[in-house]
Amino acid sequence: MAKAKNEFTNGASLTLKILGTKWKPLIICHLIDGPLRTLELQRRVKGISAKVLVEQLKQLEADEIIDRRVFNEVPPHVEYSLTTTGHSLAKVLGSMSYWGEQQAQQLNNNGQNIKLEYLDHEKWTK
Repeated sequence: MAKAKNEFTNGASLTLKILGTKWKPLIICHLIDGPLRTLELQRRVKGISAKVLVEQLKQLEADEIIDRRVFNEVPPHVEYSLTTTGHSLAKVLGSMSYWGEQQAQQLNNNGQNIKLEYLDHEKWTK
């Protein structure tokens, strides 16, 4: 029998449902330092299309992970920032980042050429 839409095996399964795609954690990572406009987020989250970014931002807003602030200006100015709930993911993402950095080092020691643009796990764990 399938689980109901709002029933999860454990906390990890709910976390994965909210963070679900490869893009959402990256968006959150870039917002940890402060609010960003849509175009700046797209520049920082390499490889994401404008359409997918907007979809992901809408989902994160619906899950109350981010806030969307619209400024009454011409041209329109929209900024995204983390909510308190979004900031609460910092340690989770910091642990993931640290684990990935350790794996990259191990793989490099085994002859693979893994390059990480950011080594930033420490900013997440403070």
